[in-house]
Amino acid sequence: INDPYCFVEFFEHRDAAAALAAMNGRKILGKEVKVNWATTPSSQKKDTSNHFHVFVGDLSPEITTEDIKAAFAPFGKISDARVVKDMTTGKSKGYGFVSFYNKLDAENAIVHMGGQWLGGRQIRTNWATRKPPAPKSLQDNGSKQLRFDDVVNQSSPQNCTVYCGGIQSGLSEHLMRQTFSPFGQIMEIRVFPEKGYSFIRFSSHESAAHAIVSVNGTSIECHIVKCYWGKESPDMAKNVPQVS
Repeated sequence: INDPYCFVEFFEHRDAAAALAAMNGRKILGKEVKVNWATTPSSQKKDTSNHFHVFVGDLSPEITTEDIKAAFAPFGKISDARVVKDMTTGKSKGYGFVSFYNKLDAENAIVHMGGQWLGGRQIRTNWATRKPPAPKSLQDNGSKQLRFDDVVNQSSPQNCTVYCGGIQSGLSEHLMRQTFSPFGQIMEIRVFPEKGYSFIRFSSHESAAHAIVSVNGTSIECHIVKCYWGKESPDMAKNVPQVS
């Protein structure tokens, strides 16, 4: 009997953990799927968590992982590269990541590749927003990793809006889009820099839940952020976080 299976690799460990919790036991095409951590030799890739990661945006749809790897190769030794694809359609989401062993190589790539043409479009480059575990001091104060199943049921299925607060400096729409775009299609972003918070509306409730689980308690621009459900309303500016 054929026993089909596949491997899905994430850029961040905690995103993989959220996907495992959300998808294990779900039915796909009428069949219940089993999801677990990969233990095969194919999954034993080198740890790149301490490498230097570059975000590459505004990619043309036809640009592949090999294309961005070739484009950035002149700047130094690359440890990893990939174009992010939509899980449903298999098409590029228009951005990717390139990881370098050396910080100087990554810095040079960001400086010199930003605005360069690749496949008919000018690409954007920046440091990839890393999502490290919350500092120990914060964990000691009772902060704990949220569970997807808990978060997804905290608000109505129609609610697709995430509140993200605690960024006292450097808050911008670009930063929020860069931080939250890996979790799904973003429909709208409202930022309030003077107040240090923003609202991000996704196309689906599940995408918003994944974003809350993965980003809450992480460091953005050296600030530990809080993420909750925002209340659904016609005007996102009237949103306030739903603290449960």
